Amino acid sequence: MPDATSPAPATGAGRKLAALVLGLAALVTVMLCAFALPSVHSGPHEVPVGAAGPAQFTQALEAKLGDDEWDVRVYEDADAIAAAVHDRDITGGVALASEGIDVYVASAGGSTTAAAVTTLGNTLAAQQHTEATVHDLVPFTEDDPRGSGLTAAAMPIVFGGILPVVALSTLFPGRAGLRTRLLGVLLYAVAAGAAITALLQFGTGSLDGGYGVTSLGLALGITALSGTMLGLHALWGMPGFALGGAVVMFLGNPLSGLPTGPHWLPSGWAELGQLLPPGATGSLLRANAYFDGTGAMTPVLVLSAWVLLALCLAALAGRRRAGRTGTPAPVTASPEEAVV
Repeated sequence: MPDATSPAPATGAGRKLAALVLGLAALVTVMLCAFALPSVHSGPHEVPVGAAGPAQFTQALEAKLGDDEWDVRVYEDADAIAAAVHDRDITGGVALASEGIDVYVASAGGSTTAAAVTTLGNTLAAQQHTEATVHDLVPFTEDDPRGSGLTAAAMPIVFGGILPVVALSTLFPGRAGLRTRLLGVLLYAVAAGAAITALLQFGTGSLDGGYGVTSLGLALGITALSGTMLGLHALWGMPGFALGGAVVMFLGNPLSGLPTGPHWLPSGWAELGQLLPPGATGSLLRANAYFDGTGAMTPVLVLSAWVLLALCLAALAGRRRAGRTGTPAPVTASPEEAVV
């Protein structure tokens, strides 16, 4: 029997406490970096903007804006700029005409970027001693001209993807309940996508796309997020769930670009955000709700990859549990299986 004065237990507890404290401190630091750094360094980063007019005008604009902030692309005329904005090749553009400067923006693609392009057009008009006329080609809806509903959807998408995993894992634990949990995630995603879209489109009037397509896009995003969280929990238990939750909350949410559009995030952060489920879901929602599906292909592929990863994680978890028991899946879960 160990001596009552033995320091071993205390030493072990001290090491666990130190590891926990350091781990939590590191987590808080990462969270601060994810939220603060993109905000501190936010601004235009390689924002594609069009220019049309005499060669002297477009060349001067390229020389003035040709840096890391703007990506100036020259078009034949104002109609070509407008078409490029609708096709989401550029975020906006300016065209010099005899009666002034025409500014083309798409506020639904990112209100902050649209405001910056408008400011650019007004500045150029002042330098030319003329006036700028702003054309918002893809605006938000009349009921929600600032896009508040779209911005507000960010947190429900994230929390709505995490909470069902907790509920399903509690009600249907173990390997025996894994298929039920996967089915539950799919059914929940369809129901939540339909409900969120209905509220934003018919309740607040924030969305202006086809209801069916928009709701299915949200269902795909929620499936990708919830399914991945479920797979991580099934394979590695609470540590896997905590890791997935930290990535989604502390990276995916602030880097989603839903309030401003991805071009307003620092280079590198923006690309990372669009590869995570919250960012891809937000981009798909924006494409379906305002641009008739233009630009939806990339987020669909990203979210489909996450769904495939979720299925792979669940399959690995099922095989690992089967290998441990060496027997077919039991009808009811044992206490040991409840961590899966």
